[in-house]
Amino acid sequence: MEVATTAPQPDNIPDRNPQDAQPHPTTRGHRPTSKSWSAEYAESLLVTILLALFGTTFIVQAFKIPSESMEPTLLVGDHLLVNKFIFEGRGAWYEKILPYRPIRRGDIIVFKFPFDDHQHYVKRVIGLPGDRIRIVNQQVYVNGQPLNEPYVVHNVYYEDPFGDDFPPTKPQFLQSAVRPEWATQILNYVHQGDLVVPPNNYFAMGDNRDRSLDSRYWGFVDRDAIMGRPMLIYWSVQATPDDYKSRGAYGVIQGIVETLRHLRTRTRWHRMLRVVH
Repeated sequence: MEVATTAPQPDNIPDRNPQDAQPHPTTRGHRPTSKSWSAEYAESLLVTILLALFGTTFIVQAFKIPSESMEPTLLVGDHLLVNKFIFEGRGAWYEKILPYRPIRRGDIIVFKFPFDDHQHYVKRVIGLPGDRIRIVNQQVYVNGQPLNEPYVVHNVYYEDPFGDDFPPTKPQFLQSAVRPEWATQILNYVHQGDLVVPPNNYFAMGDNRDRSLDSRYWGFVDRDAIMGRPMLIYWSVQATPDDYKSRGAYGVIQGIVETLRHLRTRTRWHRMLRVVH
């Protein structure tokens, strides 16, 4: 740092004003200026956005339940945090050093629907690659053994041949509810009365077994379509499937306003922060 000094004055020179003796700031070079408030705000906002994008891409993402297919495990109006940092199987190099694990039978998964431009689905994994699946009188058999499913509920007033007996063995047994793409493929995977899950694919079903549009009706879940596993219900609100149907921008805003008006009474407080199994 440069310091200014003054030499001793002769006796015949009158004293100067003390202010005159103060050193003047130097003008050599430019002193660094602090960042403006707007620049600092923009930088902080950019970092926040980048961290949020990284988190929602690789670690965790929020979803909501719009249908009854996973009741009573997940209810319409449950808002979930989905762990995307859990399943291996994509062949990435970092899977060997990070705490990923294989997809297991019984895992609840969030995945992209294989047809159309549909929102993500939430189902439970029933069949792993190579498994042989069969349903007889509502009992699911995997590799010839009955599967214990304490989470499943059935509707006694709902008749569904695919809920009682699956898979079909002849084309005439295919229902109209089956996706046309799946109807042309399903019999290729049926061997000796069992549906055989191909490599890198999974067979998924809903816990509300008689009200679930699942792998029985549209086929297997490809590994690359699986995003992660729900880990926590961070908020739950009383809702119906109609509340989540496309109603246009005005309908969406109206629904949000109505929810905020009745937030205290419509919130299911007992489901808050519940771990998903």
